Amino acid sequence: MQQALLVIDAQQELIEGNENEQSVFNKEELIQNINLVINKAITSNSLVVFIRDKDVAEGRGTGFQVHKDINVPTDSIIFDKEATNSFYGTPLLEYLKERMIEHLVIMGCKTEHCIDTAVRTATVNNFDVTLVQDGHSTTDSSSLGAEQIIKHHNEILDGHFNVDHFSDVRSANDDLFSPRHNSYR
Repeated sequence: MQQALLVIDAQQELIEGNENEQSVFNKEELIQNINLVINKAITSNSLVVFIRDKDVAEGRGTGFQVHKDINVPTDSIIFDKEATNSFYGTPLLEYLKERMIEHLVIMGCKTEHCIDTAVRTATVNNFDVTLVQDGHSTTDSSSLGAEQIIKHHNEILDGHFNVDHFSDVRSANDDLFSPRHNSYR
């Protein structure tokens, strides 16, 4: 089975914050888990794809780059997006389909925006998805704390399905590149 890791918006300024935005919740654990899963992707011969949001740091400079403490493999690919949806206006879907990817492991930022949208869009586009429960983060909103947002999304996206394809929420310490989807079909 062909697989890919999508690391979405794990950018320097988004994770660390700036004068107008706070840093994401539990940023040290997030970075540690992203690096752990990148290593698992490499070991399993899976593709590693980074998505960067052009709204972060106005799409330029150090703040726009993948966080400095994340180990970006030399053979990974980076796509830039201008929308919440990583698949909208980018070559991501075509890239994954050309390589016959069937399973996506998803992690990054922000939980309630780009992560939620990626999980849902991927299932609609015939991918099985594993969302890394301790591999996505966000900031507080006006109505909910970041920790509540993350917990809520782990609950609602676990088992989220679109007929044949669905998402499975698992820990970074799990064997993420041995998907369990067929056990539940």
